[in-house]
Amino acid sequence: MTVTTTAHEGILRRQSARESAARTCAPALPIVPVRARGMTIEGADGRRYLDCLSGAGALALGHNHPVVLEAIRKVIDSGAPLHVSGLATPVRDAFITELFRTLPPGLADRARVRFCGPAGTDAVATALQLVRAATGRAGVLAFTGAHHALAAGSPDAARSASSGAQITLLPYPQDYRCPFGIGGERGAELAARWTESVLDSPASGVPLPAGMIVEPVQGDGGVLPAPDAWLRRIRRLTADRSVPLIADETLTGVGRTGAFWAVEHSGVTPDAMVLSAAIWGSLPLTVVVHRDDLDNGASGTHTGTFPGNQLAMAAGTATLGHVRENGLAEHAATLGARMLDRLRTLAGELACVGEVRGRGLMIGVELVDPEGGDDEGHGITGPGPTVTPDGTRGYRPRPAAPELAVAVQRECLRRGLIVDLGGPCASVVRLFPPLTTTDGQAGAVLDRLADALQAAARAPFAHRRAEQHRHPPREPHHPAGRTERTG
Repeated sequence: MTVTTTAHEGILRRQSARESAARTCAPALPIVPVRARGMTIEGADGRRYLDCLSGAGALALGHNHPVVLEAIRKVIDSGAPLHVSGLATPVRDAFITELFRTLPPGLADRARVRFCGPAGTDAVATALQLVRAATGRAGVLAFTGAHHALAAGSPDAARSASSGAQITLLPYPQDYRCPFGIGGERGAELAARWTESVLDSPASGVPLPAGMIVEPVQGDGGVLPAPDAWLRRIRRLTADRSVPLIADETLTGVGRTGAFWAVEHSGVTPDAMVLSAAIWGSLPLTVVVHRDDLDNGASGTHTGTFPGNQLAMAAGTATLGHVRENGLAEHAATLGARMLDRLRTLAGELACVGEVRGRGLMIGVELVDPEGGDDEGHGITGPGPTVTPDGTRGYRPRPAAPELAVAVQRECLRRGLIVDLGGPCASVVRLFPPLTTTDGQAGAVLDRLADALQAAARAPFAHRRAEQHRHPPREPHHPAGRTERTG
């Protein structure tokens, strides 16, 4: 497909004129993709880009992987129906069989699969509906910074609230912006104690909930890996109180973090798993995998007509099988560790990088104002660790720099690199390269990102801060330049 530069500009102009202002990544990434393979996208203007957005995490194997295309063609050429709602088909059976091969053993032994609508919010709503029906309780525990908390704005959540349901947000442990100003093991311990208090103390005002939902690595929260010991503690707290634990593996599943499912890092077996973007292969597909004793037989309100998409199931089967058979989770662990090491070395040279973090090929670089004071509420100034009078280790994070993140994203694009922004202030540059990324491609990504960071950091920071005051960032859930999570 050949498109001229003039046509390229016309397409972008018409999109801006005719589509809603609620477009996600389009305003920050003025690209018109016409061809794509693996990690590479070619724009209508003839430019080539390395894509570290990967369909907002939905393309584990990158664009148009041969095994995915072959699986889709096979279904089309077979004459099989492309859509049959919830009826059993060979394609559906093959997908479920392959999915069961990959599940954590403690869940696979007694799992059931529930197909949902095409979006991750449908799967989250289905999982919450499932545990509410199974327990007879209404409330839900979730964590600050979680994307699935946006499901609280759904009509079902509103109806639940009117009938006494409650979504309670708990502190999610992290180092750089620890809610307790401590970080590390001590910060995670305090977060777990807070959760225990909410569950057990009558003074909390929170009745025993229907369930708890957690991301093993928060994606939209700014690429925050949950400490393994903390997640094991959360599992014990919920199990001891018969509160079903739901793991949201929308972004983290299928090898992304260096294990096939991110909960496997901690050895935790959840009662239910939300699976969406990671299992797509390129076409929308969402399921909730749950323990058999949670199955109440209700058809649910978030299934609709979509669970019969045969092409999506074929693409999902091919993706799951290829990742499993070729050890791509292990590849992601090894390559991701090397990328994190190099980025942390770079961070030591740039005062505008507050923290580099991640797991596997899910990486975040948090950008900060090197000239700013401490963040509001921390009561300390300057960068780096400190020790309080009682011997507790504390942290001095700099203020987030969303305008710098936008500048870095722009500089990356100029160098042929597509990156995403996330975090509460959209100040975290996020990398989600395909699991098929080679060492050479990873090196090229890091070279371009390092160059972009250095170029953006050289710009007068006072000027950028003045620009921020004149044009403040949008509301945190939809900041300029940030994409929404696919699914």
